[in-house]
Amino acid sequence: MFRVTREITFCYGHRLLNYDGKCRHLHGHNGRAVLTLEAPQLDALGMVVDFSRIKHVVSTWIDESLDHRMLLHRDDPALPFLRQQGEPVFVMDVNPTAENIAKLIYDFAAAQGFPVVEVRLWETDSCYATYAGRR
Repeated sequence: MFRVTREITFCYGHRLLNYDGKCRHLHGHNGRAVLTLEAPQLDALGMVVDFSRIKHVVSTWIDESLDHRMLLHRDDPALPFLRQQGEPVFVMDVNPTAENIAKLIYDFAAAQGFPVVEVRLWETDSCYATYAGRR
């Protein structure tokens, strides 16, 4: 089995609803998404997937959809105010935990046809969450 990994850095803000800790407040992170793709054989060029294709598709989506945005649950009471102020938000159906953001990125990459096996989202230098889907 062959694997390739690409790191994508981005900044985002969020807060967790129904959480009794610091993360219940609006705050930000310098995130690092680490995508791992896997294939049993290489393509005609000798690659699992060209790194530049991952960058073009996944990095572009992260830059346009998640970077420098507040990632908020659809029921977050701050959402109407932030929208009224013209602040960039990305609305999620689930609490915007590191685990759910990792899954969000995984699902996007998989929907684009990438043979992704794992996304690791580093929320800080010492904390990350991993989502590894089933193929």
